[in-house]
Amino acid sequence: MYEQLQSLDTIRINFSAGGMHAVNIVLAFVMFGVALGLRAEMFKEVWRHPKSALVGMFAQHLLLPALTFLLVVLLNDWITPMVAMGMLLVASCPGGNISNFMTQLSKGNTELSISLTAVNTALSPLMTPVNFWIWGKLYVNFVNKHAVADTVLWLPIDPIQMFGTVLLLLGLPLVLGILMVKYLPLWAEKLKKPMQYFSILFFIAMIIMAFSNNFNLFLQHIFYIFILVFVHNALVLSSGYGLARLCKVPEIDRRALTIETGIQNSGLGLVLLFNPKIFPPEIAVGGMLFITAWWGIWHIVSGLGISFYWSRRAVD
Repeated sequence: MYEQLQSLDTIRINFSAGGMHAVNIVLAFVMFGVALGLRAEMFKEVWRHPKSALVGMFAQHLLLPALTFLLVVLLNDWITPMVAMGMLLVASCPGGNISNFMTQLSKGNTELSISLTAVNTALSPLMTPVNFWIWGKLYVNFVNKHAVADTVLWLPIDPIQMFGTVLLLLGLPLVLGILMVKYLPLWAEKLKKPMQYFSILFFIAMIIMAFSNNFNLFLQHIFYIFILVFVHNALVLSSGYGLARLCKVPEIDRRALTIETGIQNSGLGLVLLFNPKIFPPEIAVGGMLFITAWWGIWHIVSGLGISFYWSRRAVD
């Protein structure tokens, strides 16, 4: 597997400055659309269910990246460093807002899901760069300690630059969206549905951009990428449910926490990869790109699968 995945790592991302600005602006609009579905009361819901909320935040920001680090260390002989870093990048991103729909479908606690999405997204300008920096550095040190002299891994990880990017792309649009909901509620309601459809189209466009010049290479290695993302996502979903069960939260909350932990905002991960200030063009990050993009497809499939299964089962 290692040799096959090496060819992915040679891919470099070359975006013009204008193209990068366009992607950033569009993502900011997407996050603005997400914020149009948020209400200040949703944050209060966290205080009404403090135990479940704390379990959810722990699973998202601490358990998920830690388990991912252990997984890539265990798979070190079979995966390339850039593929491993892609898995760590996904684990550092906040949850995706599609988790709210999946939680509702699964008869889970939708209010808790919405609250956790709001809180985790609000925390992401800090937690995404911090988690990627901490676990990425640990992995780089691990690889270099166990690598031969001519295969030393070098990857600059600038948490300050990443913090500024995530704050600008997520934090500011979220604040503006919440303010519109409060002061211009009629406009917010009219824009909410169109922005949701726009978000879906944008993610599809991101996937196309990621694979457009390397689709044949992706097809050659889809089996290995599929297996890695399948194992990673299954670990994430099971750990979310396992932690919730260990902490003895109600079943309705377990379902919400499982889906919240297993659905990641991989679109943010792609935008970060496209940003030359975070990942310079001279660094080949193809393995990260393919893992992140396929994660964005697979977590929808797995999340909907679990949701349909739970939708047919009564909540204990």
